[in-house]
Amino acid sequence: MKNILFVFGTRPEVIKLAPVIIELKKYPELYNVIVCNTEQQKELSNQTLTYFGLKADINLDCMKPNQTLIEVQTRILNALDKVYENNSIDATIVQGDTMTVLCGALASFYRKIPVYHVEAGLRSYDIYEPFPEEVMRQMTSRVAEINFAPTEKNKKALLKENISEDKIYVVGNTVIDALFCLSEETMQKAGLYFEDKKIKVNDKLVLITAHRRENHGERIDKIIDAIEYLVQKYSDHTFVIPVHPNPNVKNKIYRRLENYCNVKLLAPLDYPYLVYLMKNAKLILTDSGGIQEEAPSFGCPTLVMRYETERQEGVDAGVSVLVGADYNKIISYSENILSKSRSETRLKAQNPYGNGTSAKQIEAIIRNA
Repeated sequence: MKNILFVFGTRPEVIKLAPVIIELKKYPELYNVIVCNTEQQKELSNQTLTYFGLKADINLDCMKPNQTLIEVQTRILNALDKVYENNSIDATIVQGDTMTVLCGALASFYRKIPVYHVEAGLRSYDIYEPFPEEVMRQMTSRVAEINFAPTEKNKKALLKENISEDKIYVVGNTVIDALFCLSEETMQKAGLYFEDKKIKVNDKLVLITAHRRENHGERIDKIIDAIEYLVQKYSDHTFVIPVHPNPNVKNKIYRRLENYCNVKLLAPLDYPYLVYLMKNAKLILTDSGGIQEEAPSFGCPTLVMRYETERQEGVDAGVSVLVGADYNKIISYSENILSKSRSETRLKAQNPYGNGTSAKQIEAIIRNA
């Protein structure tokens, strides 16, 4: 039996690792699954675990207010070192590109325990876009024993960095598996949630998320300028914004947008509620990585408010457009969509990121590792 440690700390990591955890738990004779939450996003990560019917075996509570990146890394590494000291681990599984991912990979590597990296090979090749994630995922790839790449493009990026081909497997993205976990009953409950909030979820819904570190400062001001213009021009549309708790984002959004009757500012949403909005949105504006992967499954046009994306497949497939924090681009592309009916703007392209079988493929590879 293999002792497999899953290390995560944020909501996106939970969403993308939950299908793999669930898949491995189907085989208790093969795997002893240990779930460790660094609680990099304490409330969001634990809330999302509950949705999938999962619970962390180990909670590390690593966050403090106003920590620097160095302080966060130090706290997570120290806490994880004790986890490895107190448990016999045969392999560590991490996902993506957060501080938790890098720390999980390093702590495992220092003890010569194999690292399996889910969602490996995403690259922007600009170490400050996204910051600090681009460097974190590149460093994780260097120590990973197995890299689970979502697409052939991701595999090519790893090969370009001299990662051995026998350490790379193209399996799609587990976020698509997570979408397929949603039951009809769950989606109906999500609909009732928005009814209770008096939010119209119809064919004139715009979903907006903005939180990335590189968009703080002047960039978030430009983004809000563009949103405010659209809110005023398309007063018959409803703009729903789940607001990230980071004060660099939250305070500015509330100050500028909370008094518009067609703007609904919400706390960060449970995963199924966010999916419900994506499924019904006419347009999505986001700087999120996960939403870039999920939105194509619903045919929703997506404007990516970043200047670089490691998810170029969506741009190539025509399901998303890079607009950065460029006021004119955000306005121009949004107007092109909002001036038409929702049925006219639906996208027909297939989701380039997977078909919902990634977790099964990953389990089969781990079984033979």
